[in-house]
Amino acid sequence: MSYSVKEAFYSLQGEGARTGRAAVFCRFAGCNLWSGREQDRGTAVCDFCDTDFRGTDGDGGGRFDTAQGLAAHLLHLWRGQPDERASPYVIFTGGEPLLQLDAALLAVLHDHDVEIAVETNGTLPVPDGVDWICVSPKADAGLVQTRGDELKLVYPQPLAPPERFAGLAFRHFFLQPRDDTQRAAHTAAAVAYCKAHPRWRLSLQTHKLIGIP
Repeated sequence: MSYSVKEAFYSLQGEGARTGRAAVFCRFAGCNLWSGREQDRGTAVCDFCDTDFRGTDGDGGGRFDTAQGLAAHLLHLWRGQPDERASPYVIFTGGEPLLQLDAALLAVLHDHDVEIAVETNGTLPVPDGVDWICVSPKADAGLVQTRGDELKLVYPQPLAPPERFAGLAFRHFFLQPRDDTQRAAHTAAAVAYCKAHPRWRLSLQTHKLIGIP
């Protein structure tokens, strides 16, 4: 299988339970809930996405013909000093990364002692071998991946209320304020919800707050 990568870069995780952790981010091109074209946003299942995942023209992006080739590219981007207590860490995101992430790529990365995370909308099953699973449900899209490490819900979403997901088998539950022109109001609403429902925690996009990728 070949892989289409929009961008790949080294930074800090800005959201959720692993905020602040160094990682290589691999953003795959393509999504199953929106084409990425503005003219299609109004009819998309996920109509609020703030990420460019079309094409392969971003920093560190490109087309890779083999799992070995993509793995070597991602390992080259890792900038962490060798440390027996902290393996290289790669986060696959999108778009929807499970359209491309496969057993071959997971196996090659694990051969190099890489810890692997995925950030998915949950509409496709996560393959065996992923070390950290973050599911971010979108609207009324059917959820296939109903267990994992963290559920991170963009809030508010009229078709995806938190109550719909609170009973699922995740270790951490986060509300992340929707980033649009009403962000302040969404943040206040998320704070209020977390205070009223303590199993939910607030997730902020700290990478945007401090100005890193």
